Amino acid sequence: MSIDKSEVQKIALLARLAIGDEDITSISKELTDIVELIKTMNSVDTTDIEPLAHPLELFSRLRTDEVTETDQRENFQANSAETKDGYYLVPKVIE
Repeated sequence: MSIDKSEVQKIALLARLAIGDEDITSISKELTDIVELIKTMNSVDTTDIEPLAHPLELFSRLRTDEVTETDQRENFQANSAETKDGYYLVPKVIE
């Protein structure tokens, strides 16, 4: 499938791109090459291929999400001037 000058101009209009007349020929060739590549990729038999989330077999090196510290909220809030229901009470800043 070849993409001609009028199709490139239509695509440019829809995409709101300003393309000069001198660039239309090269863009037409590049778009035609892209379409041909897609056709080639679509022709490959992938029936036995399992979909991947990532092309490399990577494993997360992050630690597991486990609680490692004890709840010390009461100790921390003991030093506060005012608390209510586990929250710190502060003066109103914005009226």
